[in-house]
Amino acid sequence: MERLYSISEVARAFGVSVPTLRYYEECGLIRATARRGRVRHYDRAALERLAYAQLWHGDGMMPLAETAAIMTSERAPERHALITAQHDAVRERIARLTRAAATLRHMLDCPADHPLDCPVTGAYIRARVDAALGGESLPEPVFPGVPPLTADD
Repeated sequence: MERLYSISEVARAFGVSVPTLRYYEECGLIRATARRGRVRHYDRAALERLAYAQLWHGDGMMPLAETAAIMTSERAPERHALITAQHDAVRERIARLTRAAATLRHMLDCPADHPLDCPVTGAYIRARVDAALGGESLPEPVFPGVPPLTADD
């Protein structure tokens, strides 16, 4: 007979809480194999399904709804569309984080006592105020080391 693992054993082994496992069941990501009294138990196949869900949700940073959609998709093109959308969103997030890190690095390296006294930061802030008051779109920061956003981001 195959070994079953209690919900608390699974939670501890996979680094999630018992309520998280219950929520995953509500979302249809996993299913308890058996119940002994009021305690849910899982077999190895259920644990593999949990690891698969963690791959998409944790490692792939996919929202639970998309994780569930991928896990229930039966055709590769359906999965690929979901994965492509998430991949594009992650790449955009990386570009924005790269820009944020470079902006913060500029602010840390700037010798001016006040951001408005910095030639680069002050010019950007003034241009942003002018654009806002003029009803124009706000300018992107142009700090040294800050890569511009591209259509691919």
